[in-house]
Amino acid sequence: MLSIQMQLHLIGPHPLACDEQGRQLTRIGTLFPERGVLYTRPPGVHAWQRLSFIDFINSQRADQGLPVLTPEEEEAIAAVDLVFEPDHLLIRPDPQRLDLAFEADEMLQTLVSKRQVQFLSVSDSRIRDALKRRGEYWRLCSLPATREGKKQLVLSSKVAINGLPIYYYNRLTGTRWLTYQEFENLGHIDDASLARHLQEIAEYSSSLNRLGLPEVGFFGADLQQFGGNDFAGVIYARLSSEQLRAKFNELQSRFRSAVHGAYLRDDLLDRSWSQRALETFFLDGDEAQIEQVMAGLSPEFYMQVQWLPGGRFEGGEFILDSIFDEAAARPADPDLQRLCDTRAKEIILNFIRDHGDLEYINLGCVPESLSLVRPQKEGRRAVYLVEFFAHNAIAPVRRVCRLQKWGVWEHLDEGKDLLRSIIESDDYTEYLLDRRLGCRQLGMNLSRRVVMHLLNEVYQGSNERLRGQTIRTTYFERDYVPGIATDKLPAERYTRPGYAVRLATLLGRVAASSIIVGRSLENARPAFDDGDEVVLEGNEGVPSDILVADHSGAFTEYTLPLERLAPDYARSVNIREAIVPKIVEFAEAYLAAFHDHFVEIQDEYRNRRRAFDNFFKQCKYDPAGSFAYRWECVLRRLDATNAEQLTEIIRRNIRVLNSNKA
Repeated sequence: MLSIQMQLHLIGPHPLACDEQGRQLTRIGTLFPERGVLYTRPPGVHAWQRLSFIDFINSQRADQGLPVLTPEEEEAIAAVDLVFEPDHLLIRPDPQRLDLAFEADEMLQTLVSKRQVQFLSVSDSRIRDALKRRGEYWRLCSLPATREGKKQLVLSSKVAINGLPIYYYNRLTGTRWLTYQEFENLGHIDDASLARHLQEIAEYSSSLNRLGLPEVGFFGADLQQFGGNDFAGVIYARLSSEQLRAKFNELQSRFRSAVHGAYLRDDLLDRSWSQRALETFFLDGDEAQIEQVMAGLSPEFYMQVQWLPGGRFEGGEFILDSIFDEAAARPADPDLQRLCDTRAKEIILNFIRDHGDLEYINLGCVPESLSLVRPQKEGRRAVYLVEFFAHNAIAPVRRVCRLQKWGVWEHLDEGKDLLRSIIESDDYTEYLLDRRLGCRQLGMNLSRRVVMHLLNEVYQGSNERLRGQTIRTTYFERDYVPGIATDKLPAERYTRPGYAVRLATLLGRVAASSIIVGRSLENARPAFDDGDEVVLEGNEGVPSDILVADHSGAFTEYTLPLERLAPDYARSVNIREAIVPKIVEFAEAYLAAFHDHFVEIQDEYRNRRRAFDNFFKQCKYDPAGSFAYRWECVLRRLDATNAEQLTEIIRRNIRVLNSNKA
């Protein structure tokens, strides 16, 4: 591999250089790794830059008395296409020559920080797998998640060739897209400028780039009605003013006729235009939902995962990503410090300790809850996703790691001393483990395994006396559940034969176990069907099971009669009124499953009362809220509840089953 110490010779402006108005001087670059040259001179067309560089070489050879390059020698010059954004250099790799892409990567790091160099075309499995094995998911470039981010992405994609920035540049395919509105606006410029732009469009719309795609395309146009051929055969600079304007008006009319009315105006606030624009300007047909494609993640994780630096394995040794060296040298850079997450690094090291023989590992963070309705609370909320592959394994393994909500750090922030913080953190860990055991005992369908781990971190919180102290932080590792959360199922699913009824049956069973253990958002409605319940689908595309991936909130409400909680369990039917074709059938299946599973759990307790009652006898018993006390209250409440009456309360709160009642 090329050493990053090799000097990179720049021909043209720096990739991130701007003019006095803050506009980038160049948006396109071509790097020639074997010659150590980055060519950035306009116009922004890779093919032109390659030809210009060959001319540059031949000029040098002529000065040295050498013959010009032969066609074979010209063809052998290897190049890597680059796209420049305001703060990033994007590499568009050739899947056949990934070695060149990685050489270019190391050379670009002599110009900018490694975090500013990213890779495009990750829908190609060869590129994706190469980066995955380097532990560099974090360097894959994808679309921003927010509406504002997408808007800025569209606006920043405007590029020029030789004239005005009238094209939207697709950094994946290399095609520059001309919209009808931008073409129409050319009618306001002077004749000489108009002639130059029409000639430019004529030349590049009939040219193909290295990928075999047009250099210039026409956004939203029917190619059978309008295309590069409409511009061909004319030397626009030779036309009189009247002829030029007549030709332009003709082209404008043909362009307009070929475009659907929704795409005539460049309107980021218009959903149809913006959606088509994102697909056309930034995807290559297979680039959508990269996060879930990369790691096999469920759709709700799309655009929510921030992949983080880790490292790669060479000769059995783990080589920490060099970006951590940069972070150590720049402790005052907050963005760099957030990217180089020390907790993530500790989690990776724990996986290496546990498994030892890994080929690669990638880790990402979901910093916010994916629940659509659950409010953000105090305490730790970050969740880490991990994918690793061990030697001789059949497939990659995926895990979810969640930091303990209340740990030593949080108790120190409350002003407590270190010993008290450690004790209270350990007590809470024990409570969480007991809570999981209690949920499983009472029929909740949980993920198969959960393992507790510790990581080291340096405390930097509000307790000034203990800042800089190394503390232990608890986190829990569980299997990744490869399904879709019940509250994020696409509407299309409910139209599949048998899907809705099967879902209702499984959902009713989960509802029964949830109400029994009193899953609740503090001082609010019960926590159910809002992101933690994951649907697994069978080969026929119909639900086969629902797992509770996270049982947070269990045993929070342990005193109120279940009849007080029951009305909220009608919500699962009510929120689906508009999307389930046979909502009454769905409601009846849900209620029947709820009743039957509640009775099943209740009978299990009554038949083995002594075993249940003694399950947590060895634990601390405190009416102030210890888990043993909560367990006792939940069992007593279960035994005292009438299943028929409880089900009837839910029924009375389902709108579709009561709409005809006076």
